[in-house]
Parts: sequence; structure tokens; C-alpha cells
Amino acid sequence: MSSTAPSDAKPATPRQYLDSLPKDRRDAIQAIRRTINARRDKRLKEGIQYGMLGWCVPHTVYPAGYHCDPSQPLPFASVASQKNHIGIYLFCLYTDEAEQARFVKAWKATGKKLDMGKSCIRIKKIEDVPLDVLGDAIERMTCEKFIKVYDQRWGGAAKPSAKKAASRRTPAKKTAPKKAASKKTTKKKPSTKKTTKKKAVTKKPAAKKKPATKKAARKATARTRSR
Repeated sequence: MSSTAPSDAKPATPRQYLDSLPKDRRDAIQAIRRTINARRDKRLKEGIQYGMLGWCVPHTVYPAGYHCDPSQPLPFASVASQKNHIGIYLFCLYTDEAEQARFVKAWKATGKKLDMGKSCIRIKKIEDVPLDVLGDAIERMTCEKFIKVYDQRWGGAAKPSAKKAASRRTPAKKTAPKKAASKKTTKKKPSTKKTTKKKAVTKKPAAKKKPATKKAARKATARTRSR
């Protein structure tokens, strides 16, 4: 099997994605695609997501979107031609441990080798895939069931993060004016104290000199009269 991966052209449609592959990879992925399309819930939308051929729950069905990026529709499954293998990504099973265990048991019962991570199945050729087992798992996971188990595990995860982000931004806006106000007040207080001290110093000497001048004048007058 050729190990050539799709080019960097970033196809925009499933047809463009398939046309970018060498024949052996294209035939294998086309077979997987036909199986999923024949058995999937028809509300799932086929397209290109994260650079892969995929199926998702559109925003019209699940408005909240994917919790990691709400602007993206909720991923369901995808297939991609990687450098050394074909990857089948079953996020729909990753959310449901019971269905995942059932899928693994059914696959191994066929005698075919299963190279699977948390949600990614790695294959070399289409003969490695029991297509009926894959189709059964896709058919059992309806939109309602998938959304239910997804909500139980991650539903609404994007909303709290948005609230936290808003709450973090709000104090920052309020704090800035407070600091500015405190700086202004600090500057005004020293200037007021300095002005008060200057006035006090100026008035005190003036008040002492006036009585002293009057007394001197009276004494001078008294002396003149006595003479």
C-alpha cells in the first residue's frame, strides 16, 4: 500500500479529498465512506472537518457545537489518509464506553487484528476492516443517543469557560478607573496641605506686629504729655 498522504491543497469537499489520494488509499477510504453513509443517521452531515473526510452533527441539530470549539459542529466520525496508515476516528464511540466495548468485542470476534487507541483505529488495507461491524456500530449510535451521552460527559463545557472569561474581563475594567482615581486623590491632598501651611505662617506674624505697633505709639504719646 502506498504511504502517500493527501497534498497540502486542503480539499474543501469529500470528492476533492478522495481525488487527492493515490488509488489504493482512495479505494479503501471510499469503501469505509460507503459503509458509514449507508448506515448513519441521516441528520449527520458529511463534509471536511479538521482536514479530514468526516461526519458531524450540524449546528441546526445541536446548536452548542463542539465543546473544544463551539464554532465547529459536533464531530461524529472521520476518516483520513495518514503517512503510514489510514485512520478511522470514531468519536461517537469514544463518548460511550459501553458501545466502545461492544464494538471492540465484535471486531475481535471476526479474527481481524484491531489496532485502536482511544478513538482512532489504524489500518493498512481495507481487508483489515470488518465493514459490517463498523456499520452496526454507526447505525446503533443515532443522533439522539450520541447527543445524550455527549451532553452527560461534556455538554455545556464551553458555556462555563465563556462565563469565566467574561468575569475575568469585568474586574479588569472596574479596577483601572479605581486606580486612576486613587492616584488623582493622592496628588490633590499634598497640594492642599501645603497651601494651608503657607497661609498660617503669613497670618501669624501679621497678627503679632499690629498690637506691638499700637502699644509703642501709646507709650510715645504718654511720654510726650508727661514732659
